[in-house]
Amino acid sequence: MMATDGSGALIICLLMGLVTLGTRLGGVFITSLVPLRPRVRGFIDGMSGAVLIAVVVPVALEADLAGRLALAATAVLMLLLGRPMPAIAAGIATAALLRAAGLGS
Repeated sequence: MMATDGSGALIICLLMGLVTLGTRLGGVFITSLVPLRPRVRGFIDGMSGAVLIAVVVPVALEADLAGRLALAATAVLMLLLGRPMPAIAAGIATAALLRAAGLGS
């Protein structure tokens, strides 16, 4: 077992970064071997939404008022814009502003 004090935490972070990079590059490589037919493209598009939901739902269940309002703002903007990055950025800004205003609990 590696110690997490001193340089141990840095080594663990670097190893985790390498594993993450490896999985990202491996996914790109494997995807390059699969022809992107409509059915495969639909699976990939659906998978990204499923991963997003798997990340968002547990957070939403444990979130404070600001977090839930930020999630609602993100969802509304996602429906209006159809683009996740601006909606996510607006959700983060909403949570930050509401918590700065004291609506965190």
